[in-house]
Amino acid sequence: MRLIVARCEVLYTGRLRATLPEATRLLILKADGSVLIHADAGGYRPLNWMTPPTVIDEDRERILVRNTRDERLEIRIAEVLSDVTHEMGEATPLEKDGVERELQAELAAQPEVLGPGLRLVRREWATDIGPVDLMCRDDHRWVAVEVKRIATVDAVEQLVRYLERIRLDPGLAECRGILAAQRIRPQARTLAEARGVACVEVDLELLRGTREPELTLFAV
Repeated sequence: MRLIVARCEVLYTGRLRATLPEATRLLILKADGSVLIHADAGGYRPLNWMTPPTVIDEDRERILVRNTRDERLEIRIAEVLSDVTHEMGEATPLEKDGVERELQAELAAQPEVLGPGLRLVRREWATDIGPVDLMCRDDHRWVAVEVKRIATVDAVEQLVRYLERIRLDPGLAECRGILAAQRIRPQARTLAEARGVACVEVDLELLRGTREPELTLFAV
């Protein structure tokens, strides 16, 4: 991983145009082709970023990042304050907590609770940026399912990144996404709707069969 602290201006062109005025920023260039631009404020989210696969062209005054979606991130360097590279070794996958593991296992055994006709193809379907929890199919399309205990905006963005990678395969180009969780935060649901991701809240106790479903009375 390469970490650069530099005074720079950043221009993004793609789905829209955006400019970050000249300021001191942290540039992170990862071995997988990811490029992230951070400021010393604003929390953990980058100000701008590019996801792999990318092509990076560099000279003393500029770093130009391009991807397969015709997006460009041009970093115009005014002054480099620090430029270091660290060998990070092989990545260790994030282990889910007990509830998420159980939820994933139960949904793998009962994928139809997420939608009619859904059937499991594989757990931990590999992409080049990490595994999606469940890869399923219905009668028409592939379906990628990400499982969380509590689904946040970050969970939606994670699934969207997986879908971007999965859809690069022509045979999976129509793959849709489902975010499954015991609880889905309102902001996450709003973002999921905007990104075309379905949300399904599931009850682990019901899936286990340790609790009967509540009866609902319908007025005629």
